[in-house]
Amino acid sequence: MHRLARSARWAAFLTLAAASVAAAQTPPAAAPVRDVTDTYFGVAVPDPYRYMEDMKNAEVAAWMKAQADYANATLRKIPGRDALYDEIAKRGDAVAARVFDVQRVGTMIYYQKRLASENIPKLYVREGYAGHERLLVDPELVKNDDGTHSSLDYYIPSHDNRYVATGISPAGSEASVLRIVDVATGKPLADTIDRAQYASPSWLPDGRLMYSRLQKLADNAPVTDKYQNQRVYVHRIGDDPERDTPLFGAGVSPLAKVDPVELAFAVSPPGSKYVAAMAVNGVQRELRIFVAPLASLDGAKTPWTRVTEHADEVTDFAMLGDDLYLSSHKGAPRFKVLRTPLSKPDVATAQVALPAGTSVVTGIAAAGDALYVRKMNAGASELWRLPRGGKAVQIALPYSGDIDAMSADPRRRDIVFSFGGWTRAGTIFDYDPSAGKVVDTKLQPQGPFDNPADLESRQVRVKAADGTMVPLSLVYKKGTRLDGDNPTILYGYGAYGISMTPFFRPTWLPWFERGGVLAVAHVRGGGEFGEEWYKSGYKATKPNTWRDAIACAEWLVANRWTSPAKLSIMGGSAGGIFVGRSITDRPDLFGAAVDQVPISDAVRAEFSANGVPNIPEFGTVKTEEGFKGLYAMSSYHWVKDGVNYPAVLLTTGINDPRVDAHQAAKMAARLQAATKSGKPILLRIDYEAGHGYGTTKKQAYEERADTFAFLFREAGIRPFAP
Repeated sequence: MHRLARSARWAAFLTLAAASVAAAQTPPAAAPVRDVTDTYFGVAVPDPYRYMEDMKNAEVAAWMKAQADYANATLRKIPGRDALYDEIAKRGDAVAARVFDVQRVGTMIYYQKRLASENIPKLYVREGYAGHERLLVDPELVKNDDGTHSSLDYYIPSHDNRYVATGISPAGSEASVLRIVDVATGKPLADTIDRAQYASPSWLPDGRLMYSRLQKLADNAPVTDKYQNQRVYVHRIGDDPERDTPLFGAGVSPLAKVDPVELAFAVSPPGSKYVAAMAVNGVQRELRIFVAPLASLDGAKTPWTRVTEHADEVTDFAMLGDDLYLSSHKGAPRFKVLRTPLSKPDVATAQVALPAGTSVVTGIAAAGDALYVRKMNAGASELWRLPRGGKAVQIALPYSGDIDAMSADPRRRDIVFSFGGWTRAGTIFDYDPSAGKVVDTKLQPQGPFDNPADLESRQVRVKAADGTMVPLSLVYKKGTRLDGDNPTILYGYGAYGISMTPFFRPTWLPWFERGGVLAVAHVRGGGEFGEEWYKSGYKATKPNTWRDAIACAEWLVANRWTSPAKLSIMGGSAGGIFVGRSITDRPDLFGAAVDQVPISDAVRAEFSANGVPNIPEFGTVKTEEGFKGLYAMSSYHWVKDGVNYPAVLLTTGINDPRVDAHQAAKMAARLQAATKSGKPILLRIDYEAGHGYGTTKKQAYEERADTFAFLFREAGIRPFAP
C-alpha cells in the first residue's frame, strides 16, 4: 500500500509538472483561414493561407513571430537538448580550423577559414602551401545598421594577385555588395557596387573587372522582376560604378541577343586571349555561350560569336590555350567532352576529346597543358587528366570519396581540390603531374573526430514502384543491430540534377553515438546516373522523386534498420518536395519529418522573386502540362484534413532569397489545422539567416541541436523523450 500511495503521489506530481510545462508552452492561435481559390485549366485550387505571402503585413509577421517563439521554447525545453548542443560544439570545435573554397592563382593560395574560436569564416592568403598565412578579408569588420553579422559570399583574385574582388552580405541574405581589396595591404578600396548578388566577377589582364549586376528596381516593381535584365559591366578601379560600361546582357548588343529572363555572366581566364559570356535561363543547366577576342572588347560593339544554344546541351566549359572545351550530354546522357578552336568555334564540327563512359562527367577545369575532368561513379568521384593531344589518364585518389570542389590556373600544371567521404571529413589535396601523385596540402588540419574508426558506410539498391533500382547510402556505427529499433534519418534532395555525394561532419557524431542511422536516398531528379536520371524526376516525372523516397523508407523498415515510429525524413529547399510529398502520400511511414527552407507551395512559387529563374526546373502554371506537374509536387495542396501526420519541424530563414519564408509558414499553418495525430508541427524561424549561405557557426550548431533533439524525442530516445 505504501508503494502504491507513493506511486500515486509521484504520478500526480508528474501530471501537475506536465500541466505546468504545457501552460508555459501554450501553442499560438491557429492561423485564420482566408480561402482564395484559383482555377487552372478547369481545376479549382484552394489556397487558405495566401495572405501569408505578404510577410510585411503586421498580422502575418506577428503570427510568424509567435510560431517562432513557441518553436524555440519547445525545442529548448526538450530534456537533454542543451547537453546535445555542447556535444555538437565539442566535436565541431575539436579541430583547430575549417578550411574551404580554395583558389590557386599563380603562386598564391587563397582560402576561407574559420578558427574553432570564431563564428564566421574569413579570407586568407599565402604564397605556396608552406608560405606565411595572412588574413586578407574579415567580414566581421563590415558592420550593419541592425547589428546583424556579415559573411563572405564569393571572392575572385586578379590574375596578377594585386586585387581581390569580394561579395559580402548581411544576415545570410546573399544581397552581396561587391568590394575590392588590395592584396598587398589588405585594405579595401573605395570602389563599392551594390546589387551584386551572383555577380560572378572576373578580372581582365589590364586590371579592369567584369561583373554581373542586377537591375535597379522601382519601388512599385513586381517582385518577379528582381532577377530579370541582369547585365555584365566592366569596371575600372576608381571609376563611378553607375557609369560602368555594359558589356553583355539583355538589350546590350545585337550580336549577342539575350532574353530579359536570362542571367548574364562573363569570364576571362588567366592567360587566355578570349572572353566567354554566358546567357543562362535561370536554373536551366544548358548554356548559351558566346566568345570574343580579348583585344576586341568594346562594350556594346564587342564582336561576339555565338558558340552554343540550348539544343547543343552544353552544361560546362573551360578555355585552355586556343581551345574551348565543352561538357555536353547531347547523345551522351553521362556526358562527353568536346573540343573546338576559339578562333572559329563550331559545336557541329567539334572533336570528341573525351567520349562518354560508364561514369558521369561532373566538372572540368583547365590547367597548363591539360584538362582535368571530374567524374562520378556510384556516388564516388574519379579524377582524370586529359593532356592536350593525348589520352585521358585516371589519377589515383587516396580513398573512395567525393571531390567537392576543384581549382586550377591555366598557367600552372597542378590542380587543388577538396576531398572527403561518408565517414571522414574533407581534406585539401593537390595533384602535380611532375610528382605524379596526390598530396595533402596540410591546409586543413585534422581533428580527433574527423575520421572516426567506429563508423562505416555501405550502399544498397532499392526497387522503386516502377522497378527502377535506386541507390541508398547508409552510414552507421559498426555493430548496429538490425532489430527495427534504430532512430533513422532518410535524407534526400532530387532536383536540378544535383547528386547526393559522400559527406561527413563531426557535428553528426552525437546522432550516430546514440544509435542513429543516416540513410541517403539517391532519388531521381538528382544527377547520380547522368541526364536520364535527372530528367526522370523533373516536371511531369517529378513524382518519381518522392516515390523513390517512399520505396527507400519501406526498404529500411522491411530490412529492420528501423521502424515507422523511429524513421524520420529530412531535406531542404527543392528537397522540401522530397519531404513534403512523402509525408502527404505516406504519413503512416514516418514518425517525424524535418522540412528545411522548403518549397511547399509549388503552384505559387513562380510568383516569388526567385520564381521566374526556377521555371525551367519546375514548370509554369501558364501551361496545362506545367500546372499539372506543379500541382502534383505541391505538398501544401496535398495536406488533407483529419489525417494522422507525423511530427514535423519546418525551418526557414527570414532573409531567404531563394525560397521565401512564407513557403514554410503556409505549410506549417496547413499541417497544424489538418493533423489529428496530436504530434507537434513546429515552425522554426531564424531572423538572422537566409537559405543557409552565410550562416554562422553558432547558428548551425543551434539548428543541429534542435533538429537532433526533436528527432530523438519523437523516436522515444531518452533522455529526450519522457
